[in-house]
Amino acid sequence: MARRRSRNTPVVPGAGRSLDSFKAAVMQQQGYAVDPAEPNDVKFAVAKSLGIPLSPGNNGQLTTEQAGRIGGQIGGTMVREMIRMAQQQLVERSSTL
Repeated sequence: MARRRSRNTPVVPGAGRSLDSFKAAVMQQQGYAVDPAEPNDVKFAVAKSLGIPLSPGNNGQLTTEQAGRIGGQIGGTMVREMIRMAQQQLVERSSTL
């Protein structure tokens, strides 16, 4: 039986730093204060804006829905930006043909 990969591990080895930088840039564009050295800390700013009591350490009191709202806000924003970037590249490529 194959071992399951951790959900927090990028599929591409070594891509973690680039993804963190991308997360920081995207969330900064959304108006969140992001420390580029600690891009994962943006989750606290997102949680605060959503009215969710997230704190460093154990957050066992959070519901699955609350945790999903925080991660969804961050991940959804990143995905929308990746789609926008891909569409822009397609337009640029088609205009050079």
